[in-house]
Amino acid sequence: MKPRLAVWKFSSCDGCQLTLLDCEDELLEIAEAVEIAYFLEATRTMRAGPYDVSLVEGSISTAHEVERIQQIRRDSRILITIGACATAGGIQALRNTRDHDALSASVYPSPQFIEALATSTPIADHVAVDYELRGCPIDKGQLLEAITALLKGRKPVIPDYSQCTECKLAGTACVMVTKGIPCLGPVTQGGCGNLCPQVGRGCYGCFGPKENANTQALVAEMQALGAEPRTIRDLFGGFTAGAPAFAAERERHDR
Repeated sequence: MKPRLAVWKFSSCDGCQLTLLDCEDELLEIAEAVEIAYFLEATRTMRAGPYDVSLVEGSISTAHEVERIQQIRRDSRILITIGACATAGGIQALRNTRDHDALSASVYPSPQFIEALATSTPIADHVAVDYELRGCPIDKGQLLEAITALLKGRKPVIPDYSQCTECKLAGTACVMVTKGIPCLGPVTQGGCGNLCPQVGRGCYGCFGPKENANTQALVAEMQALGAEPRTIRDLFGGFTAGAPAFAAERERHDR
């Protein structure tokens, strides 16, 4: 029997699921190698578990989602979170340090009908996660590597170095050194393919903090370049604002 693959959506924009559909030619090979048991973005097929591999997009933002992810975990042999929402709470995690009721009242004409948690949290806060694919959206190459590796019975090779390493490998000049542009590259996990620095823009940190990220040292360099507290706050309050290392630094400048 073919391995059974399921793709799940929680609170998110669907961009990471679309990355799988954007695999184009490779998608045909994936479809031949696995049984796609559940993937509502691509098919109406909805087969019950168990599943060999579940790809999970989106953050946990409602009580129903808490129950749902626990069931998916029970039904899945391997669970992989995909994207900034699933791995760090997403841009919606900006609400975690605000008054949820006040935010709802300012956005919705009838907030009493909104059933949402006061926080947006990553999947790993609720169930055990086997692998993470970061990014907003995830990188196509990393996705194909993860699926191929699991089909072959080996551990996926996922970068654990900083974005700065990618800049060096690509021969991209440091935007902080050459242009004085604030950049999260030194504290951000690599894997995006050096997207922003190669076009002269600072890294936005969409792959989240690397292990042991020294955010305070980076902030000192940004301040030396003349970066304002609001600029620093907003940099750490992007796609991965809910990641602990970035959340702590954002709160430190949110005064």
